[in-house]
Amino acid sequence: MASSNLNCNENNSNKDSKSSNTKSSTILSLPTLIKQLPIYPTENLLWDRSLLTNSNQREDGYLHNQSDAIGGIVHALPKLNTEFLSLSDYLLRSFKLVRLESSYSIRDSIADAVKRVCPVVEYEYGSSGMDDEDIYNGTYGKDTNDFHEGNRKAKTGFRGWARMAIEINDFQVTQVTKPELGENIPSRVVGTIEIDLHPLGTAVRNEWESLREFDNLFLVSIDASKAHNNTGVKRKSCDDDGDNVFNFPSRYGVQAVRGCMLVEMQDEAGNVLNDPFSSNSNNNSTSNGLDKNNKQIPKGEKRILKVELDASQFALDSSYVHNEESGNKKNNLEVYNSFNLLVRRHGRENNFKAILETIRSIMISSSQQQVETIGGVPRWLNHVLLGYGDPSCATYSSNSMKAYAQNTFGVSNPDAALDYGDLFLNQSHLIKSYPDNYKILIDGKEQQLTADQQETENHQEVRKNYKVKVLDDSQLVEATSYPFFSSSIKYRQKHIKGNSIPFTPRQVQAVRSGLSPGLTLIVGPPGTGKTDVAVQIIANLYHSFPTQRTVIVTHSNAALNDLFEKVMSRGDIDERYMLRLGSGEKDLQVSSEHDFTKQGRVEHILSRRNELLEKVQVLAESLGVSTKQERGMADNSSSYTCETAEYFHLHHVVRRIQIFETLVKEKNLDNDSNENISTFFPFHAYFESLSEFEEKQELRSSMTIRQAKELFEEIHCVFKELAEYRPLELLRSQRQRTDYLLLKQAKIVAMTCTHAAIARSHLIESGFQYDNILIEEAGQMLEIETFIPMLLQKGTAASSSHSNFGDGTKVGSIGSSRLKRICLIGDHNQLPPIVKNLTFARYSNLDQSLFARMLRLGVPSILLDKQGRARPEIAELYSWRYQNLGNLDHVYHKPMFLSANPGFLHTFQMINVEDYEGRGESTPTPYFYQNVGEAEYIVAVFQYMVLIGYPPEKISLLTTYNGQKELLQDIVSQRCGPNTPLAGVQPGSISTVDQYQGQQNDYILLSLVRTKSVGYLRDIRRLIVAVSRARLGLYVFGRRSLFFETCHELQKTLHHFTEKDKSFNLKLVTQEHFDRENSVNRKANDMAKEEQVKEVKDVSEMGQIVFSMQEHLCT
Repeated sequence: MASSNLNCNENNSNKDSKSSNTKSSTILSLPTLIKQLPIYPTENLLWDRSLLTNSNQREDGYLHNQSDAIGGIVHALPKLNTEFLSLSDYLLRSFKLVRLESSYSIRDSIADAVKRVCPVVEYEYGSSGMDDEDIYNGTYGKDTNDFHEGNRKAKTGFRGWARMAIEINDFQVTQVTKPELGENIPSRVVGTIEIDLHPLGTAVRNEWESLREFDNLFLVSIDASKAHNNTGVKRKSCDDDGDNVFNFPSRYGVQAVRGCMLVEMQDEAGNVLNDPFSSNSNNNSTSNGLDKNNKQIPKGEKRILKVELDASQFALDSSYVHNEESGNKKNNLEVYNSFNLLVRRHGRENNFKAILETIRSIMISSSQQQVETIGGVPRWLNHVLLGYGDPSCATYSSNSMKAYAQNTFGVSNPDAALDYGDLFLNQSHLIKSYPDNYKILIDGKEQQLTADQQETENHQEVRKNYKVKVLDDSQLVEATSYPFFSSSIKYRQKHIKGNSIPFTPRQVQAVRSGLSPGLTLIVGPPGTGKTDVAVQIIANLYHSFPTQRTVIVTHSNAALNDLFEKVMSRGDIDERYMLRLGSGEKDLQVSSEHDFTKQGRVEHILSRRNELLEKVQVLAESLGVSTKQERGMADNSSSYTCETAEYFHLHHVVRRIQIFETLVKEKNLDNDSNENISTFFPFHAYFESLSEFEEKQELRSSMTIRQAKELFEEIHCVFKELAEYRPLELLRSQRQRTDYLLLKQAKIVAMTCTHAAIARSHLIESGFQYDNILIEEAGQMLEIETFIPMLLQKGTAASSSHSNFGDGTKVGSIGSSRLKRICLIGDHNQLPPIVKNLTFARYSNLDQSLFARMLRLGVPSILLDKQGRARPEIAELYSWRYQNLGNLDHVYHKPMFLSANPGFLHTFQMINVEDYEGRGESTPTPYFYQNVGEAEYIVAVFQYMVLIGYPPEKISLLTTYNGQKELLQDIVSQRCGPNTPLAGVQPGSISTVDQYQGQQNDYILLSLVRTKSVGYLRDIRRLIVAVSRARLGLYVFGRRSLFFETCHELQKTLHHFTEKDKSFNLKLVTQEHFDRENSVNRKANDMAKEEQVKEVKDVSEMGQIVFSMQEHLCT
């Protein structure tokens, strides 16, 4: 049934190629059909109204009826439900919907590029006297045959220009590898594309030269002589003469579309420009033809792109089918000789191929063995993933997970003590983190909070780490303390910061669940510390299970970098165990000398290796084993390698420590003895030579056994770390070294969900394994984007020799996956995954995240219930959306939250903006909404704030549409451009609400844009994101009559603005200025003096105020 459904949905994607195989295709298995189905869409799928819907949106943001949305044809689209029959059913639905959604987006990109390049008919001719104007107007000769007389030859030319497209000089298929045994599809098809960058400007040229391996490109064949307008007349120019998207190929002469993946880019000299390993072998940039960024300097203007074509599509094109017109059999390979336009897309839009290939490989594997043993999906997750059975069966407190923990190595029993590390700031914090009716035992003694401790924290208490055992049935907490990191000499030298956040009881509960085996869902409303909880879970897993690997996944590079930076800032995780995969690493703000890419980590390790070998050399010289003459002649480097250092440690260091221990034993001293044993210590000279060692003199005069053993451990750690680096001395190539780092050394590996799909095949082939996965921004990811990161490793064969769970599942089979903990963190009340086609979003539920589906199924979750981002009155704008969302204490006590915003009467306000110069919203191009009045008003307020002292980086300008964002950028560049009083001043960010999710700033100026209809802001989730970005001040600019009178869905938030100020005019307070130390004496809810309040009626008046202030500034 599934196979026939798939065949029905795809029967038009390649009509000619598949017509002769109809009978055979209907009896093929589902995995075979999936394997033969091309990944890239072709022209038949892109403009087939029966398969790919044309999503129309009404002015109110809703779809027209489904029949209208797909051109009058009702089609049974696949749908993502809350429950699925099997993993194959789940994957098949996801495959089809992601393929259709990506095709919809690709169609828009190609159509936009083709319109911009403007394909027209051009003729090559001799001395006929015909000029370009004659050809363009078709006035040469009265008979149309004149265009084809003599030696004149017609061809397709391009009169326009597109940033995302370029003309192809030449394309050739250079390699077709034979199919593998038992297959009928070539294992690989490779082609080369020649393009000329000479006509392009510097910025666009750099974009084309920045194409990376695995980027997806599209080959387009255009024949302008076959282009017709909507009346059937051949087109002579590039004017757009129709709105029906399905007639686009005939109107512009689009004959064929094929997708390909970039393998490498070469310049005219054959130098590879996009090889990440090509420029790492030598840092001498000048002598090796490298620029200042250590990249290859291209030679010439032409570029040769080596690309990999879709083998399944090539097989279809090469198959012979019956031609009804000629009566002969022919294939479709001539299309590969006709490509004349290359289209690229932005990186974020091009993750579809990796996702589809991953789904296809999983489904093919599942036809041979169980999906969970091939893809690495643990059996304890299956029932919850498919949506049936007990929703709580995968949580740590369930009987199933308790049985799993008892029978799985490396998994703590939920009832056992968990190592919380530095989670608790002190003993009082630990006691407050559990219910009052729980009995608290710390180091065997019952503890209770005194009256003073209830109100204050004891900051003088010695910091300790804790292992805690929680018995909920007995209402008992047993905590055991051990020294904090900074209690030892080693960690005092590293200046470990550790955790400094007083986590709430609900956050502590979330950390407990994240450390326990099974599935954890953490719902984090705005400002409740989702990222801080994630960082603590990662750190605790690292220290509690040092042999396990944790994978971190987020939706965006910005969120991943933020999470990664916070993990690094703790200081207790050695950076050699951290790895950041993907291209977003360049934006990381960390203090490390080397970046966190695979190449950067190899460079860091080699640098660290040299540092440690230098310590070994100094140690050897201090003991008289080596001399300075044995150092390297050229660079005075250490004479040791990792291998010889190991021998030195065994024969010289360990032997001296054994002699020391013998002498101590003869004196009958134990570890707790305070007797001075400095005369026996053999390494005084070594530690005195270390500049970073701070306790040289006091240890020479007085040293205890415990201190000596800590110093011994310091020395052992040097050799232990060098032993980890020894394989890099044996592995010579950069690729071998990076793979070793990924597979053997990295303990924390971070990537985006897009990169997880791209890298999955390589990770599987190389044997990558991991034990825990933490997914941030889970509410913003598509179902399949969350699922794929759980499948980055192979599973082991299931065993059937163990006892059963209570539900009949065998323990051995449950242990078939190494994955032990899955932690999803997100907020389903904020923006869902982005799906451009509203038909797929509304009717097929493609915008449903796995995180939201789990919550709908009733999977137990932990709701963080205290926010500490915004003023309490600003938090009320969105707190109603969450159950019992309260505020942290500091928002009631810190001066920044208590003080009023200087220059403003209110801390938040809705400002009504009427038509400016007779115009409200406008659309220069379809769906490109702008509102000049609101943009001018917001920029004027921004200027006002800067002029009275606000730091510009603390102010963000947000809007709901990309068109308004670009308008705001233009106006800011004019008002704060060169030769203006505020030259060079820029706000912290100018962004859309969707792009700004997950970020925050002190002051937000928000433009709602729309004046005719509410648009997609009617979705309350978007408004929740919009109003929750501000910490201290929120000023919303919009049309009051539209949003307050016609949009009932938003009233629970909007009525707070009415209560604040019913006039909806901006209220300023004169004679107030921003002071970073103590802003103003006026409190947030205090009224200013009446003579100081200035009511601004419209944008023109605000502009006059700013103009006057600037004049005063200049004089």
